[in-house]
Amino acid sequence: MNDLVAQYLEIWNTTDAAARSAAIARVFTEEPGYVDPLMAVTGRAALDAGIAAVQAQFPDMVFRLAGPVDGHHDQVRFTWELGPADGPALVVGFDVAVLEEGRIAQVYGFLDKVPAAA
Repeated sequence: MNDLVAQYLEIWNTTDAAARSAAIARVFTEEPGYVDPLMAVTGRAALDAGIAAVQAQFPDMVFRLAGPVDGHHDQVRFTWELGPADGPALVVGFDVAVLEEGRIAQVYGFLDKVPAAA
């Protein structure tokens, strides 16, 4: 599950559209779901568009693992952070991913720290 989470976070950091789409096809099931407080999408194309929108909102920021990966059966949870590569996190959250046959079928995301509104 550690490798799958690493691949998942790498997708969020991949800005090349073709490479990101190919990675989503490898890591996710045919019709994945993703929901967090700011986005709810179904399908690979919608997920890809959502990730691209987050990248546009937070340019030059990177997602990174922020603690151990904890999993059992066909589910995994992990804390992540988003910030400059060499600086403190601006956003912190955790995701729970549900797997089907070794691929991500559903992600439930939660936000623990978000930037204050201007």
